[in-house]
Amino acid sequence: MAEILRSVGLDVGTTTTQLILSRLTVENRASAFTVPDLVIGQREILYRSPVYFTPLLGIDRVDGEKIRDIVATEYEKAGVRRENVDTGAVIITGETSRKENARAVLDALAGFAGDFVVATAGPDLESVLAAKGAGAAAYSAETGQSVLHMDIGGGTSNLAWIEDGRIVKTGCLNVGGRLLKFDELGTVTYVSPVLEGLCSLKVGDRAKREAVEAVAEVLVQVLEMAAGLRERTELLERLWTKEMGVLPPALRATPLINAGGKDLVFSFSGGVADCIEVAHPWLEFGDIGPVLGQKIRESRLCAGKYRLGSETIRATVIGAGSHSLQLSGSTVFCQNVVLPLKNRPVVGLGPEDLEDSAAIRQRLSGQDTDPVVTFPGETAPDYRRITRLAAALAEGFGERPVLVAVEQDMAKALGQRLAILLPGRPVLCIDGVRLPEDSYLDVGSPVGSALPVVVKTLVLEG
Repeated sequence: MAEILRSVGLDVGTTTTQLILSRLTVENRASAFTVPDLVIGQREILYRSPVYFTPLLGIDRVDGEKIRDIVATEYEKAGVRRENVDTGAVIITGETSRKENARAVLDALAGFAGDFVVATAGPDLESVLAAKGAGAAAYSAETGQSVLHMDIGGGTSNLAWIEDGRIVKTGCLNVGGRLLKFDELGTVTYVSPVLEGLCSLKVGDRAKREAVEAVAEVLVQVLEMAAGLRERTELLERLWTKEMGVLPPALRATPLINAGGKDLVFSFSGGVADCIEVAHPWLEFGDIGPVLGQKIRESRLCAGKYRLGSETIRATVIGAGSHSLQLSGSTVFCQNVVLPLKNRPVVGLGPEDLEDSAAIRQRLSGQDTDPVVTFPGETAPDYRRITRLAAALAEGFGERPVLVAVEQDMAKALGQRLAILLPGRPVLCIDGVRLPEDSYLDVGSPVGSALPVVVKTLVLEG
């Protein structure tokens, strides 16, 4: 019988804050005579909040108490009590994604968040959530077409290259609709530091549309460069977000994406996407968004096949509320581990580390929080192989709880062997999940024979 979970997603972005309530249906797709195969079969959005401007205490400091008021109001409107919410994600994105902001939001939502994920979304995570929430990943899976999805928000543009429904590469640029702000008379009230040298306007100037269009044209050219539609200049590296690290050398000479001879579709979400096909008055929102949207419509990005996301401004929050949660495999092992676990750093083990307890100990050194080790695993490993792996892990973890996540279906056997070696010690082994190095993992309470997990690329520590 299917199990129903209620999930809340809250996105606190550079410009806007919004909440959704979803119903997730957990289904067993295995036959009655095989190991359960639990998946989230349906994701239904039950409630969408209005779009709020993100309440700030300063230019980039979130007002946590006002965020709490928004959540309380929307819970009441949705007719949901906090004790009836099973899971959820509070994602802090764009220019507001700083750890002090995450702490403020976490403290303010202590009574609401419960076992929620509270994460500052690194560009990788935000790109993935937006691409899924906008329906770009599903569109690629259904059509077989290659898709470059661009979620263009207030401060950044998150890019996801999708092949056959699978997100294979992500990127992020300092391109967004709130890099320039104006009052109702067109007087400039804010110029983002990322526009230094690229914008002739300064705070206090009376903006003319021509000057705003010139800035928008530069930003669109950078998007075209990332997509391989325009020759590269230093602008691409300059507007590549620092959170993504140094622009990879390969990207300086090659596109973010590679169509490989397939039809290429550009997909758009974010607040600016709503200004691509609808021409708004250029001062309507007090920022550069309307002009930027129209310049994108006139650009090479829309010269061929393109689509607006099934969700635009709400893409990231829908990704957070409906797509951040996944399930482990059903052959898990848990001994004396109190669930849920939150924000556990992921440490990847290479093939050379797996039977080397000293190498495992070295890889885990310096981790203040008990980590999760991950490796691909093997199909049907024999008893001697499981025994050697368990012995190395038991010794390598030392006195820490032994927390292991593998992709292949081997967690139960490995966990049972670890339990023999470590009677009474905390041991958790899960499978069916792929964890990137330097990500973080949350593990929730059991759903049937599986465990709900959320993988994050950057989270609030502590």
